[in-house]
Amino acid sequence: MRLGNIHWRTAIVFGIPSIISVYITRHYIVPMIPDTVMTMGSFVVTKSMALLILFAVIMVLAAYSMIRKGKPQAAESGEIAYNYPLITVEGLVVGLVTGLVGAGGGFLIIPALVLLAKLPMKQAVGTSLIIIASKSLLGFLGDLGQGSQTIDWNFLLIFSAIAVGGILFGAQLSKKISGDKLKPAFGWFVLIMGVYIIIKETLL
Repeated sequence: MRLGNIHWRTAIVFGIPSIISVYITRHYIVPMIPDTVMTMGSFVVTKSMALLILFAVIMVLAAYSMIRKGKPQAAESGEIAYNYPLITVEGLVVGLVTGLVGAGGGFLIIPALVLLAKLPMKQAVGTSLIIIASKSLLGFLGDLGQGSQTIDWNFLLIFSAIAVGGILFGAQLSKKISGDKLKPAFGWFVLIMGVYIIIKETLL
């Protein structure tokens, strides 16, 4: 926050539709998808496989858009061209996709904020963390309502401690890396993960 890497207006305009879209998708759309989507000979496309492949394809497309060379990125301290309808639609679409696969916030939110909302890379990362944290907190509170015995508190605390350490390390590292270099690096990481998911689900 002190570094100014959170664009609060975008976090609200993007985050609220995204959260609503996730809720609707998880409660109404996902249950309507059959367990077996299609069968091609001996190859069966299950619900989980289809959703993961969809997620991976979107990751690959987003990665390509971030890797390819385009117009120079706006200065990180510059004014952001703001488009409320576009950012709202982005939130709905990303919420739909993350709701379908049940994961992948950062992989989709960061490219959306960089490519469509035109946020500088570092500000997109910070803003995405606020959006992801809000969605995770609401989901966590929902699980608490079903009984604390469903939560592995030891694992939660250990994982949270490691995550916080990673965030602090990443925050220090980001001071030494420009947004122009961070954007394609993140794009390559997302591309590798997307290709891996496709290969794992179809060939392995």
